[in-house]
This record gives sequence, structure tokens and C-alpha cells, in this order.
Amino acid sequence: MSLARKPTHPPPFFRRPSQQSDLAAGIRSSGMSSLWLRFCRLLLSYYAFAPGGGETAKRVLVPVAAVTEPLEAVAIADILNRAGARVTVATAADAGLAVDAAYGVKLVADGRVSGLEDEAFDLIALPGGMPGSANLRDCEALEKMVKKHAENGGLCGAIGAAPAVALARWGILKGFKATCHPSVVDEFTAEVIPVSSRVVVDRNAVTSQGPGTAIEFALALVEKLYGKEKMEEVAGPLYVRARPVAEYTIKEFNSIEWKCNGTPQVLVLVANGSEEMEAINLIDVMRRAGANVTVASVEEKIQIVTRHYKFNLIADMMLDEAATMQFDLIVMPGGLPGAQKFSSTKQLVDLLKKQARSNKLYGAICASPAYVLEPHGLLKGKKATSFPPMSHLLTDQSACKYRVVIDGNLITSQAPGSATEFVLAIVEKLFGRQMAVSIAKDLVFM
Repeated sequence: MSLARKPTHPPPFFRRPSQQSDLAAGIRSSGMSSLWLRFCRLLLSYYAFAPGGGETAKRVLVPVAAVTEPLEAVAIADILNRAGARVTVATAADAGLAVDAAYGVKLVADGRVSGLEDEAFDLIALPGGMPGSANLRDCEALEKMVKKHAENGGLCGAIGAAPAVALARWGILKGFKATCHPSVVDEFTAEVIPVSSRVVVDRNAVTSQGPGTAIEFALALVEKLYGKEKMEEVAGPLYVRARPVAEYTIKEFNSIEWKCNGTPQVLVLVANGSEEMEAINLIDVMRRAGANVTVASVEEKIQIVTRHYKFNLIADMMLDEAATMQFDLIVMPGGLPGAQKFSSTKQLVDLLKKQARSNKLYGAICASPAYVLEPHGLLKGKKATSFPPMSHLLTDQSACKYRVVIDGNLITSQAPGSATEFVLAIVEKLFGRQMAVSIAKDLVFM
């Protein structure tokens, strides 16, 4: 039985032409009007060919393990899902589905690699991280799957440490040009042709360098599976940087020093429908910098389901508990359903207003500036930016052209493609430029 994620909608009976015909026949026999019948046919056609909803959807396996780099795993799953692929995240562990990824990020996989050995995939893409990549390498079931997949001409991808530590060790990259994280390039076997590029595509192998290249990597995978037109369609709403190797930039108004007593205490809110790349960037990168990051769920459960791939992310605590604590910074990812939940959660809105009144730090990205901060008066007298198609919702739109905007104790940003810049700007304000640049280079972001 396939463990691949099934689309949450439409219902399965909308998917196959034969079943559509049976349903249409039933509609006709029921005496429904011709207008209603035409509507139903249009609805059936839409669901049959909607991205990810048809029989021909590409199948993608993203294996994960303990200490997998979550930024890389999430970017692959999110962006391939946006392209219409049926993505399965599977743990290399023999028991359980919970995965303790790097930097304390807790994910829940769809299934286990050991249960997928007889399944066929169009793409197998390995995230990196250490020792996450070594844990994937040591999974015998995954090694067997990837070798068989590669022998059959299947598309293979790996990023970060995984190209050198896993794919090369399995012999998958013999005679191929490939790249990996600069820190493990010496791990490449002699048969690999190392290339110092952010993304390398050589026949049916796509490799990349690190979390800072993860979006570029995932878009390259989309192009290999679906073509350039689909890749550009997916890339558009991400608002990726025009020049990936450029330094990140911040537009700052009313500059003040962001002061904390000791280690910065940061609260990251999450909800069902939060954008996964934005949330994980905030958690991962600020923990790299040394901030004490608390992830709080505003839902009734500590486990939330993210916006695009529907990742199951486990928060550290519920909002009720977090509301009793003091934070130097409160920050929200975007994702429209998540932002709408934030905006309708009175306890959170009250917490944000208290933070602002106390001249403490707060921030938001993507949909959250427009759907949370603006309607609750938290942008009054402030310059801010937001997801560009939503910028018209801001009263003051004069700074909306900028990717990251700081105005005193407020920071805002635009989209998943600016999420790393957003969190690096936070790191710079809390820890200094040197720390931010050091992390950016380790991410291979610049």
C-alpha cells in the first residue's frame, strides 16, 4: 500500500475518467437540469486535472532522518508540492514517525522508508545536514531504493552534505559533475567531478550546496520534472532574489538598537496553514545564532499542519503557556490560513499589542503584516512591507517595494523567497552584522 500523501481534496472518486463517467451517468438518471449537469462536468474536469489531483501526478520521495537539515527538507517538499507533485516524506528510522530534525525542529513524517521499497517514484531527493546525511546513508532500505531508482534512469537529487556523504558513497554520482556543502567537499569519492556551483544538473542527478540554495535546488528539480514554464510559474509567487549570490539588504527607518538582557528570548507563532519555509527559517536560523526560540501553537493541538506541503510540525508549547512568559521578540510566519488564524486569536492579538505598547520587538512576514498587524493597528505610524499581492491592504504602502523593512521595533518582509533575508536581518539586529554574515555564509546564502 502506498504511503504517499493523498490530496486532501478532491474526493478520490473525482480522479479517474471511468469513475467520472459513472458519476455523470448517475447525475443524468437523477433528472438534474442540463445547466447543473454542465456545472458538474466542469467541476469533475477541474478536479481531474488539478495539480497533484490526477493519476499522472509525479511522485516524489523526500527521506528524512534524525538531525536532517529542516530548511532543505521543507523547501523540497513545499516547492515540489506547489508544482503539483505527490510528495511523500519518509523517515529512515525503523519505528515511529516523529523526526527530531536539526536545531530542535520536530517534524512528523508520512511513513517509513522501509515501507516504500516496492514503490516507484519519479524523483528521490535527499536533504542534507550532519549527521542527518550519514543517518540517511546508513539506511539500507533507502540505499537499495536509490540505487534501483538510479539504475532505471530515475531522477535523483541531494543537497548540503547528502551528495558527498550519501549519493557518492553509494556510487550514484560515479562520473557525474556534482556539488555539495563546502564543508564536506573532501568527502566526494574520486569518481565524482566536483563543481563549485550553487546547483549542478548533470543528466539525471541534481545536487546543491546548502540551506541557502534550497529554493534554487527545488526549482531546478521542478524544471527537470515539469519543464521551464512550470518552474517559472512556481517561482513567481516565491519572490526569490534576482541575484542569489548577492548580500542581503535591509531598508531601515527610525533605527534603534535592539537590546536584550542576556540571550534573546524569541517567540515564533505557528498555526494550521502557516507557510512552512517561513516558519522553519525563523526557528532554524535564530537557533543557529544562539537565540532561545520558543515555538507556540495557536491551535487546540501542539501539532500543526503547514500551508503548502501540509508538513506536520510539532510546536514546543501552546499559546496559553507562552502567554505567561516574557519575550524580547514575537514574530509570525505568513501563509494566508495561518495569518487569518493569528488575526482571529484574541489572546495572540492582545499579546502583540502589549509587546508594541512596551516598545518591545515584533515582526511578521508575507500575509501576516497585511492580515494580522494592519487590521489590529500594529502598523500605525510604521513603515512596513508584505506579500506583494496583498500590499494594497496596508495603509502606508510607501515601503512595500522593499524585501525586508525595519522601523524601530518592527520588522516585516515579503514572501518565502525573502524569508532567509528576513531572519538574517533579525540576527543582525540582535547579534550584530558579523554573526549574521557568518551564518549566511554557512547557509551558502551569500
